Amino acid sequence: MNDAATSPESPATDRFDVIVVGGGSAGAVIAARLTEDPSVRVALVEAGGTPPPHEAMPAAVASLQLDPEVDWMYTGDPGGAGKGLTDHRMMVPRGKMLGGSSGLNYMAYVRGHPGDFDGWAADGGKGWSYDDVLPYFVKSEDLAAPEPPDGVVIDDDAHGTGGPLGVSVRSPRTVAAEQFVQAAEATGIPMGDYNGRDRGGPVGCASLFQTTTREGKRSSTYHAFLVPALDRPNLTIITHAQVEQVLLEVDGAGLRATGVRYRADGRTTTLHADREVVVSAGAIGSPQLLLLSGIGPSAELAEVGVECRLDNPHVGKHLKDHLHVPLAFPAPGVALTMTEIAISLGPDALRAPAGPLPADPADDAGLPPELAALKAEAERRVTEWATTGKGLASSSFYDAVAFFSTGLGDLHTHDAQIGLLACGYTPDIWRHLFRVEPADYFADPDTALSADAETIVVLPNPVQPHSEGEVRLVSSDVADAPRIDLNYLADPHDVTVMVAVMRRALEIVDNWPGAGIGPLMVPPALAEAHGHTVGEAPSDALLEDLARHYALTVYHEASTCRMGSVVDADLRVMGVAGLRVADASVMPTVVSGNTNAATIMIGERAAEMIAGDHQLTLASTVG
Repeated sequence: MNDAATSPESPATDRFDVIVVGGGSAGAVIAARLTEDPSVRVALVEAGGTPPPHEAMPAAVASLQLDPEVDWMYTGDPGGAGKGLTDHRMMVPRGKMLGGSSGLNYMAYVRGHPGDFDGWAADGGKGWSYDDVLPYFVKSEDLAAPEPPDGVVIDDDAHGTGGPLGVSVRSPRTVAAEQFVQAAEATGIPMGDYNGRDRGGPVGCASLFQTTTREGKRSSTYHAFLVPALDRPNLTIITHAQVEQVLLEVDGAGLRATGVRYRADGRTTTLHADREVVVSAGAIGSPQLLLLSGIGPSAELAEVGVECRLDNPHVGKHLKDHLHVPLAFPAPGVALTMTEIAISLGPDALRAPAGPLPADPADDAGLPPELAALKAEAERRVTEWATTGKGLASSSFYDAVAFFSTGLGDLHTHDAQIGLLACGYTPDIWRHLFRVEPADYFADPDTALSADAETIVVLPNPVQPHSEGEVRLVSSDVADAPRIDLNYLADPHDVTVMVAVMRRALEIVDNWPGAGIGPLMVPPALAEAHGHTVGEAPSDALLEDLARHYALTVYHEASTCRMGSVVDADLRVMGVAGLRVADASVMPTVVSGNTNAATIMIGERAAEMIAGDHQLTLASTVG
């Protein structure tokens, strides 16, 4: 591996067989798989660097967002939502590191409904049916058997073991997560394997989350695929390097991609590709790069001074994303407190100004006995996690889920997902990550979000949105973030489904086992505007208003370079030889669930397509 894996120094050569742009959820898979053949020379060019050590700790996930070292820190125009968000802007977290957003996400391993992929096959994605893609999910996976006690359903025939990607059932099993599944069952959503071959029909299924973790640590595509490949001499990884343009040359009657130009430390460097360039920069970055390279709507390119090399009106269009509404409830005896979580993260999470320990560890010598005991317990817990993978640090606290059909349309799949966050989080997380001012959302934020508050958040999430947004350039400079118009709730159908999913979430809460949990915390201004009193059932108008003010992205952006419009079913950019796109942007439409697993599958399929076209020999193949 070239030294450029950890620095932007120029590589030893500027000529490769394949150049992969973006080392994220798909790109890392493609680079690792292709270099299984020692004859092929692959360059992987990544704008970020190696993940920081705390990326491996699931419970530290919130600290990664808004960190410019690992997050692009984009925001977007939420369209028909976001009325209550700071500056009316939606956060758009995107991973900027090796592993990409698989190192930034909450590690939910959700493949999608079988009908999603059959729908792809019928809509420009020939060869992408469920039967076609299932073996690629299995190829990646190394599913760890669920730990006792029983109560988790696994469809063994649909899962794999021995693959590079660690997958585990959420552990430890929190009270909130197990009770959520019981409550969902009480409403008619049975326990099941949502990654199984039949996701339960219209009634769906509920479960603890399966997660991309191995022995309590995050299993991003960096850890799972790239780390085992780092010593391969035919893999060159160039980090802290942002690709400005795919180089295009006239080839007969059309165009051919011949390489890329990237920027690092103020210098530009050109790399040449003898066989292919593969763009895997994600649903925001991939259309941005195609547009900067002159592939896209000609009129829009002219507006920002980019020469149009190939007029395609679909590049950057058809953006799909998932949107969920945080519904907060007091849950004494059920929820995790932030104090309990902080102790599990280790002493540094307990330091001033937010915590009781001194800001400077050098001042710990004089701790009173109760604080010395607190520090010792924090050290014990974080050491246990580091050595065994056990404890709360192994959870992102996004712990359980239910999928089902509302019956309002999209009957080929499930159009509804409801997730559970087993804690209420902190005021700073609400204010900065969610862009929600706690005093606007909670009648008493000091109580609802105190360190010892027991609050859970239920997250209703329509997963087959009809509304479409777009990604556009604001200039011809790659350093300028693109304009992201999310356009949520523009289609009235999405509003109807959102209210229905929120209703089902409230029904689940009403069927909570044991002593139950408290009433919905309705933002005071919305409660007043709709004449709502605590404990009564909210009206449909209130639920819609709540969604339009405080719904949040699940950051599942997809479909901006979709199959059938920008790329063909082999992921080749239509009209350009030697150029493919492989990431969530190629999805004909977004899957009905979290998108990371399907993006990894796309990387697996792309690697085999490239290998097949160039007679490469991979360690194993599906098709």
